[in-house]
Amino acid sequence: MNIIGIIASQRKEGNTAFIVNKILEGAKEQGTETSTFGFSDLDIKPCCGCWACHKSDQGCVIKDDMQKIYDALEHAEAIVLGLPIYMGQMSAQGKIFTDRLFARFSPRFSPFFKENAVKQKLILSFNQGNPDAGLFKVYTDYTKHMFEVLEFDVTALPIVTDLRSKPAHEREDLRTGLKEFGSTLGLEGHQK
Repeated sequence: MNIIGIIASQRKEGNTAFIVNKILEGAKEQGTETSTFGFSDLDIKPCCGCWACHKSDQGCVIKDDMQKIYDALEHAEAIVLGLPIYMGQMSAQGKIFTDRLFARFSPRFSPFFKENAVKQKLILSFNQGNPDAGLFKVYTDYTKHMFEVLEFDVTALPIVTDLRSKPAHEREDLRTGLKEFGSTLGLEGHQK
């Protein structure tokens, strides 16, 4: 099994990076191949809405680091998308990533645009400073539904809370729980 992690945050060693990396660490311990893409190390521009990816066979006309993610998506069986919640919704980096998926769903460009294709597993991992896990439930449910409409198999929606009082890397409960969660992903992949 091949799982990629996408850290939709500019903070290289922040909460989102810690969460995604711990999940992937647990999967890797089960023999799963993993790789990570962090926005702090990438130059990814917003979608320009030109529709070139749907009007020709050239794919996305923006030649930036999103091309690396498009390539990785072709081989990934699962994606862990780490999304910090800012102002009640995903970060700007998460939105840029999501918008740039538009090219992936072009019938002329995308290898994923096939009838009866196996849906990719997507783990949406939200994190927030507020301790109330239900505070942004309307938005997290909406985001889950949006990705399901895009033909992803959204299999988990972990929401890490209360990061204002103590950062993720200082919480032993998270260190253990996230690795265990990742281990189950790795085991699922090897049981197929």
